[in-house]
Amino acid sequence: MTLPTSDTIVTYPDGATTSTGSVLHIEPLQDGRSAIILDTTAFHPVDAAWPDQPADRGVITTNHGSQPILGAVTGGIHDGELRLGEDLPVRTGTDGWIFVVAHIVEGAPPAIGESVQIDVDKEYRAALSAAHTACHLAALALDATLSAAWSKPVPTDALGNPAFDALAIQHSRIHPHRSTDIYRIGKSLRRKGFAPTALADPSAVAGRINTQLAQWIAAGGAARIERNDDTLSARRTWVCELPAGRTDIPCGGTHIHNLTELSAVTASLTIREIEGGLELTMETSSTAT
Repeated sequence: MTLPTSDTIVTYPDGATTSTGSVLHIEPLQDGRSAIILDTTAFHPVDAAWPDQPADRGVITTNHGSQPILGAVTGGIHDGELRLGEDLPVRTGTDGWIFVVAHIVEGAPPAIGESVQIDVDKEYRAALSAAHTACHLAALALDATLSAAWSKPVPTDALGNPAFDALAIQHSRIHPHRSTDIYRIGKSLRRKGFAPTALADPSAVAGRINTQLAQWIAAGGAARIERNDDTLSARRTWVCELPAGRTDIPCGGTHIHNLTELSAVTASLTIREIEGGLELTMETSSTAT
């Protein structure tokens, strides 16, 4: 089969939950499943390089009727070969590659050229979007709370504070209305000038984070995704208008449109010793209005 020659057009960054697209390619998979590639989709896939936000849930409607989409992954095409999900060896946007959204289905796939409809589970998308926005806010509040713990200049975050989150993050996962972020405080971070004693009382640090989060949620603020074009590989930036300034954070996920959509965001911290240093876990939860 002929593979697509251009990136998938994606509409989920603007908040779309329904789309119509033409089938460009069907990739047979194991266990009677197929990966359907469309020219346009509203379905958010898992990013292979940084799989923090899971794929949307939803259905695809074809000439055979409606069937659930079992998952969606990012695919890459190079030298006539399609690589899907964890088999993709490069980051989205790498020169010389075509990047596509692969919708995983079971059973009879649609025909090449057929027009199909994608319908995303709106409630699940909203829960993930709220959690992703809350995750970014908590990271910014964590950076601000730990800003005095640095003795050397380091890169700063979107609000101008030392970027603890970016420098220490090891793992991040978004779930409906909650997220988990894991940070490593080892020799590398200490050499950069970070004092681990700033985390001696995790509950007190969490208290300061939550005070900041409450202030931001009370103030509200418009949020959006800015992008150069509508292709999957386009650089996308999460922008939120906070009292402390405007955020510009690279992000490929989905988000709410205003902080007024949240009634509360709270974070809790736990810390444990690991080989070579400490591991900090931040659990963030969000409540919708």
